[in-house]
Amino acid sequence: MSALRFLYKKTLKRRDIAYDDLIFPKTPRKLPVVLSPEEVTRMIEAAPNLMHRTILMVLYATGIRRTEASLLKVADVDSERMVIHVRLGKGFRDRDVPMTAKLLEALREYWRWKRPKVYLFPSTEGHRGVEQPISDHTIWYICSEAAKRAGINKRIGAHTLRHSFATTLMESGTDLRTIQLLLSHSHLEHTTRYLHLSQRHLHAAPNPLDQITTDSQNFSRKRPGSYRE
Repeated sequence: MSALRFLYKKTLKRRDIAYDDLIFPKTPRKLPVVLSPEEVTRMIEAAPNLMHRTILMVLYATGIRRTEASLLKVADVDSERMVIHVRLGKGFRDRDVPMTAKLLEALREYWRWKRPKVYLFPSTEGHRGVEQPISDHTIWYICSEAAKRAGINKRIGAHTLRHSFATTLMESGTDLRTIQLLLSHSHLEHTTRYLHLSQRHLHAAPNPLDQITTDSQNFSRKRPGSYRE
């Protein structure tokens, strides 16, 4: 549809066509897969090494994207302000995400083990080169494999932990505007979809069936098939 609009409007300069009538087809909007805290725990514990474990913890604790995680540098971890700097995220925007004491301790344990110099999660020698970041696809693979090792039969990727992060915040009572800023959503409508995933919001409204009283005794006395359907 975009190609047709460009052809007739820009290339052929056709003025006799109502371009507003060329409506884009709607794409299905499916709810994302989210994990419970118990499932996330199983994933983290199923990680084969400390680097994979730390990557999973960073993704779940901050909600950053897999590309943003792959490009994190050691200097981006600010223990004084308890934040992690995300440089040139989606839309080329910088932002800070909060860091808890639990995550900081995990990062320190990982640093003592790996001793990264520039990038927090460097690529192994022979792949992307020395002192280069791991690829975002590698992070996706780490999440997928950890889910399989944990016995979670869902389609899991790095974005699943991002969705789980946002849903957990929603259920804990965090306001939409704060979640929007943490996720770096350009529009609030992108954040409101987590309302459909939050159990707290789903069960907040009273159910109409619970507001009425029905007499089930007459039905319980009837034998199956004693009335017409």
